[in-house]
Amino acid sequence: MANNVTKANIVDEIAKATGLTKIETKAVVDGVLTSIMNAVSNGKRIELRGFGVFKSKERKPRIARNPKTGDVVPLEKRIVPIFKPSPEFMKKVNHNMNHKEIE
Repeated sequence: MANNVTKANIVDEIAKATGLTKIETKAVVDGVLTSIMNAVSNGKRIELRGFGVFKSKERKPRIARNPKTGDVVPLEKRIVPIFKPSPEFMKKVNHNMNHKEIE
């Protein structure tokens, strides 16, 4: 079984926990994700306390190499989305992952 969680899995879980229909829950989840993407793409910073921070960062132009061919590839300046998890998030991930290794 795969370890991936899809948006549909998240919608199912939230719908069960809240009593909302899957259609209502999907609309809310889509709205949240769209709001985050729009804000970050407009240079805004989103802080969700206890979860983390979404923001964008400028990457300077640089020279890279194609790992297969070794050819030089110039990369232009670009803006990339960044997610920085909160300390609480990191603590939960480390706690859960450390306990999985024991099982």
